[in-house]
Amino acid sequence: MKTGVVRIRVIYADTDAMGIVYHTNYIRWFEIGRTELMREAGVVYDEMEKEGFFLPLTELACHYLYPARYDEIVLVETRVEYFRRASVKFAYEIWDEKREKLLVEGSTLHAFLNREGRIVRAPVAAAEVFKALQGGQPVVGG
Repeated sequence: MKTGVVRIRVIYADTDAMGIVYHTNYIRWFEIGRTELMREAGVVYDEMEKEGFFLPLTELACHYLYPARYDEIVLVETRVEYFRRASVKFAYEIWDEKREKLLVEGSTLHAFLNREGRIVRAPVAAAEVFKALQGGQPVVGG
């Protein structure tokens, strides 16, 4: 299965008073991983939106296993768990830089909507990409 990997250094603003990453930042990192995976595969949010297709978040799961801390490097691994005609589910793993500890795992589910907010089938080009991402050859990795 194709996996995208993004390397992120924890900045001070991402942490709480104890120097531990504040929980909502992991969800922001999910978004970074998702948009970069899509971009690498040729699906750019901005272009989809210009064509009248939107991908709002409809469901989120996040399981915190270990904390990340200030100035550490984390790796955000993202893959397409499944693609359906009108939705796509992404799975995420956030690792320490050496991949010794899985820090966080989670998923997000997104529906395809048109400008009127109605659920629609994914645009053809995006559908082809998501189908390839869920089943196929690893082309992006890190």
